[in-house]
Amino acid sequence: MRLAAWLLLFLIAAAARSQAPTPAGLWKTFSDRTGQADGLVRIVESQGRYRATVEAVFSPPAESPNPLCELCPGELKNRPVVGLTIMQDLRPEADGWSGEILDPDDGKVYRCTVRLVEGGRKLEVRGYIGLPIFGRTQVWQRER
Repeated sequence: MRLAAWLLLFLIAAAARSQAPTPAGLWKTFSDRTGQADGLVRIVESQGRYRATVEAVFSPPAESPNPLCELCPGELKNRPVVGLTIMQDLRPEADGWSGEILDPDDGKVYRCTVRLVEGGRKLEVRGYIGLPIFGRTQVWQRER
């Protein structure tokens, strides 16, 4: 009986360790212009897909801690950036996840790929038009 209990504990621990990390969590983003931390984004999973929402904007480098998405299209125009869903419909692919990302600075929606690096401590986020070669990459740092 004792052996069976130890075996069960071992199997549970091994299964927990073997699960691949996901992009779900809280991420610190960095400004392309200054390299300084400029916000926090939370990525959550729902029905096998991921979406990201802005939780905080740091000021500086942002002019205001509560900026509006002045250049966003349609119903998103002039909405607060904090609380805005900027990444959606991320679905698994061979080397990460792909979906769409909104850049609140220019109000444009881009295709994106995300990939965990450094054991899941960092996230490479690449936004692009057409082909991934025509884009830019940011590296986000996991907070939690």
